Amino acid sequence: MIYIVDQLNRPLKLMEPAKRIVSLVSSISEYLYDLGLEDEVVGITKFCIKPEKWFRNKTRVGGTKTLSLEKIEQLNPDLIIANKEENTQEQIEFLSKKYPVFISNIVSIEETKKCLQDIGKLTGRDEQAAKVLDKITTGIKVTKGIVYNASCLYFIWRDPYLTAGSPTFINTILNHLGFNNLASNFDGRYPELDQNKFAQLSPQFILLSSEPFPFSKDHLSEFKSLFPKSKVILVDGEAFGWYGSRLIPSAKYFKSLSNSLTK
Repeated sequence: MIYIVDQLNRPLKLMEPAKRIVSLVSSISEYLYDLGLEDEVVGITKFCIKPEKWFRNKTRVGGTKTLSLEKIEQLNPDLIIANKEENTQEQIEFLSKKYPVFISNIVSIEETKKCLQDIGKLTGRDEQAAKVLDKITTGIKVTKGIVYNASCLYFIWRDPYLTAGSPTFINTILNHLGFNNLASNFDGRYPELDQNKFAQLSPQFILLSSEPFPFSKDHLSEFKSLFPKSKVILVDGEAFGWYGSRLIPSAKYFKSLSNSLTK
């Protein structure tokens, strides 16, 4: 028997490692692939875009907040992996009455490690999970403080302007890298800022994320006019927000980002 307590303090028991897994979390789907669970993962969401071959070939069960409960039931899963923030409480409570559901709730790096370790246990991939965690730990060590206390605002949405505040995993990564996230001083996980607040702030850097809003080069001039004293940079939202095995290549990305900030 496998017994764990998930990150909402819910007990979860499996008689054997999961053989039919539905992942409702993009970053975890990628992690499951890296654990070698090609055959075991039977369903993903339409936002689980990595790896591409899973996105093309696996059964998609809707969006993270608009799940097709009927499709999930047809897959007859013996484990569903969900996230408190990404999925809706009503749908997850419905699924929990029928299937074992592991719910993650991640803000810190330590919570990330515990989540990945627990999923390794539930899927019978403890050894593979340990290897992934070792690589993540190495990357975390070499990227700590690499941007030297640079002030920033990290935008995740436009119209309205939403930023990553505290407590969020994005804010944890920003702090780990050495950024001083000015939005962490405002209320809410994703504070909405209007142009009156812009005038009160003068961060060194404006970071425009590639997700969930797809900021692009077309938005650079807009933010340069809003923050004339700041350097505006497009950043990889997956590197900052995906808390699975994506943290391994993210270390290299963060080093490159650190170098670009000084140019």
